[in-house]
Amino acid sequence: MRKPLTEAEKTELNKPKPPSKNGLKKIAAVEKKARKKRIRQTKRKKVIKFDSLEQIKADAAGLDIGASEIYACVPEGRDEENVRVFKTFTVDLHSLADWLSKCGVKSIAMESTGVYWIPIYEILENRGLDVNLVNARQIKNVPGKKTDILDCQWIQQLHSYGLLHSSFRPDEDMCALRSLIRQRAMLVNYRVNHIQHIQKNLELMNIKLCSILKDITGTTGMKIIRAIVDGEKNIVKLAQFRDPRCFSSEDEFAKSLEGNYKSEHLFNLTQAVKLYDDYSRHIKDCDLEIEQKFSAFKCYKGRRDLPPLQKKPAKNLKNKPAFDLRTHLYNTCGVDLTKIDGIDVLSAQTVLSEIGLDMSKWKTVKHFTSWLGLCPWNDISGGRVLRRGSKKVKNRASLALRVAARSLHGSKSALGAFYRRMRAKHGPMKANLAAAHKMARIIYFMLKNQDDYKDPGEAYYTEKYRDRVVLNLKRRAASLGFEIKPIEA
Repeated sequence: MRKPLTEAEKTELNKPKPPSKNGLKKIAAVEKKARKKRIRQTKRKKVIKFDSLEQIKADAAGLDIGASEIYACVPEGRDEENVRVFKTFTVDLHSLADWLSKCGVKSIAMESTGVYWIPIYEILENRGLDVNLVNARQIKNVPGKKTDILDCQWIQQLHSYGLLHSSFRPDEDMCALRSLIRQRAMLVNYRVNHIQHIQKNLELMNIKLCSILKDITGTTGMKIIRAIVDGEKNIVKLAQFRDPRCFSSEDEFAKSLEGNYKSEHLFNLTQAVKLYDDYSRHIKDCDLEIEQKFSAFKCYKGRRDLPPLQKKPAKNLKNKPAFDLRTHLYNTCGVDLTKIDGIDVLSAQTVLSEIGLDMSKWKTVKHFTSWLGLCPWNDISGGRVLRRGSKKVKNRASLALRVAARSLHGSKSALGAFYRRMRAKHGPMKANLAAAHKMARIIYFMLKNQDDYKDPGEAYYTEKYRDRVVLNLKRRAASLGFEIKPIEA
């Protein structure tokens, strides 16, 4: 006969058994599904009541702009023909502006591709009109047959209801600076092509200068190349142009310079070197013009002394400007953007010229990162995410931040630790996007609040991440009926 169980044994049997590994996975999946459901229920759903729409802009006009013709639509009753077509010559653009003013138009929405919109935009803006450049995505669903006349009418109708949002455009002074900076970037890219032409012709002549020099456009490389262009073929004399700091000896230089100096290759090399020098000269001229634009900007009203540079300046920057760009950037915006790890003066110049100085153009920092295309862009239907990813935009500021984020893989800073954790978790592409997003948020608050960036350090970020992981583990254990305690040393 079996003995009756004691109270201790009964208590031990009634204790809940810890779930198995598969059981833990099922519990976690159920919790995750319930959490997503709660989030969906608590989110606000934006609903537009189309039946209650009213014309909030009675004096609105719509323009559909092309390369040779502009179709304009004004409200009905303002003229005998509320839709007219104008040529794109300057005289016709002024006639269009006169006609819009005659019809009592105060606000204008236009849709265009390329750069066709810029001349009429500037003319209308000088007339004191409210001009809005609209993204084509907002007006692509034109009802019925698609023609230029229907396009301008549809734009006018949507703009009168206040359904169109103006695309971002910096102030006039910043636009002028942005144009020069884009011109400089174009010149740098074109100069790179001619560096490749120089390398190609050297290889055709079997001159292995690229094998012993990291950069043939450096001091030693250009001295040797210019001597070859001037007609020097003596490899011993050419090797004497070697800089003492080079790792390779003169004998190695002389051995690499022994090649086939054919006339056609020398001619092509001469042409490539001249084009390289021409673009270098144009870049310097562009730098002078950019410096004048920066000098014309009003210095920040709360101007402070420029703090010393804490990071070591990068060496051998071939594309660095010919003036003190860091001081001009600080005097213009009032903060030192180069304090952010990964951002140098050229990256800061590109970002600042693209986004401007006024952060009130965006409602929140989320709108700012969305405009840059650095935040998630998920398609949701029926409460389910159909597609994940980021918005595809052609934004030079976003590209500059993505390039700057690549240099964080070895940075001993909070941003560097964040990049490495994201890379280990999601891979290099998403890590680059996440780091660029964090850098964009830092720039937004620096310009908005006029606060300097202070790097908390790699150790601070690692400790903060550890505390967050421990807290999540305690919550998970508590939901399963357990308690986590630290091990006493």
